[in-house]
Amino acid sequence: MEMLIGRVVKSHGIKGEVAVDLLTDEAESRFAVGEVLHGKQAGKEQDLTIKTLRPHQKRLLVSFEEIPDRTAADSLRGMKFYASPLERDEDSDEYYDHELIGLKVHLDGAETGEVTGVMDTPNRKILEVAYEGREVLIPFVMDIVPEVDLDEGYLEITPPEGLLDL
Repeated sequence: MEMLIGRVVKSHGIKGEVAVDLLTDEAESRFAVGEVLHGKQAGKEQDLTIKTLRPHQKRLLVSFEEIPDRTAADSLRGMKFYASPLERDEDSDEYYDHELIGLKVHLDGAETGEVTGVMDTPNRKILEVAYEGREVLIPFVMDIVPEVDLDEGYLEITPPEGLLDL
């Protein structure tokens, strides 16, 4: 499984740089000089080696070994970069979004729904759960989601009264 980690927004300047929106929390390990990014765009795939990078207005300006000038950089507009998930420390209580999506949701030991999405907010993740024919939002905090079992494919919830009624 590959995760989307960035997207080329536009070219920048005349030296072949592109502005990249970061779509990963691990930007420092994904975007570094010498790293090879796997890009997909309109049916074509291309591996690009990072030559230089620098922050610019909440984006990264990146140049690639294979892109010599602005004309070539313009052709990258809309390219999306993908990478394999990083290995997670098994003892960690943090989870990647892709690990949570698809988990069955158990309430009092009975299956009641499924995680369909994850919203990343500044303070915490919010689980989007298909529950009894509708979607509910459940804060991903220890008090409400005390158990996550990736091997068995479920998480247990103990919602406060009224949360599932909203």
